[in-house]
Amino acid sequence: MYNDPIIGSEQEADTHGTVSLVVPALNEARNIAWVFEQIPACVDEVILVDGDSTDATVPMAQHCLPTVRNVRQSGPGKGNALRTGFLEAKGDYVVMMDADGSMSPAEIPHFVHFLDHGYDFVKGSRFVAGGGSLDITPIRKMGNHVLLMAANRLYGACLTDLCYGYCAFRRSFLDQLDLHAVGFEIEAEMIVHALRSGLRIAEVPSLELPRRSGCSNLHAISDGRRVLRTLLSERPGARSATARPARSAS
Repeated sequence: MYNDPIIGSEQEADTHGTVSLVVPALNEARNIAWVFEQIPACVDEVILVDGDSTDATVPMAQHCLPTVRNVRQSGPGKGNALRTGFLEAKGDYVVMMDADGSMSPAEIPHFVHFLDHGYDFVKGSRFVAGGGSLDITPIRKMGNHVLLMAANRLYGACLTDLCYGYCAFRRSFLDQLDLHAVGFEIEAEMIVHALRSGLRIAEVPSLELPRRSGCSNLHAISDGRRVLRTLLSERPGARSATARPARSAS
């Protein structure tokens, strides 16, 4: 078990590491403005990884945030988009979030807080006190529960959420995360590699919001199978590590 970070004390750090926000997007022109308009001041760099959008995603992003760095991903899939963005990031910390409005940028300071106080990898959880979901369907909830139990059993962890892609980590540990996944399973790959590498992990409460517009690219059954294959294939040689919920920074 890891020691609690110092919260709300006089010893709290006066400064924090620089923050890069990586946002993969594919045809999210109707959602990207809401996301970019709420990015907090603690973010130093925003990287939009565009998957060859056919709508106005890129010009809308540039209109809302002229300083945004627009990067084209090198291949298909969310995993490829995130890996492309991570390699472009310059900040001490890297935060990843979706472009569909389902994750609130206002939560980013909570993730940064725990990185500032000794954690290496911070993941949002919809299933700890203070978190929740206004969007999860029964089949997605059941699938997440089954995959979460498998992950905890295989890796000796006590995570509360698995299939949720609101995460942050120290960029210096990108090599240890050793990411190769192409699709949505990259979120599970990141977590199991963090566990396997013995990184200090915290979970923070996060509220999943409904997608603001359009349809999700997630396919619950096929993507769930890919996540399960990732959990099983990454198990050999893994060493146990434990993650536990962290208290809110508020």
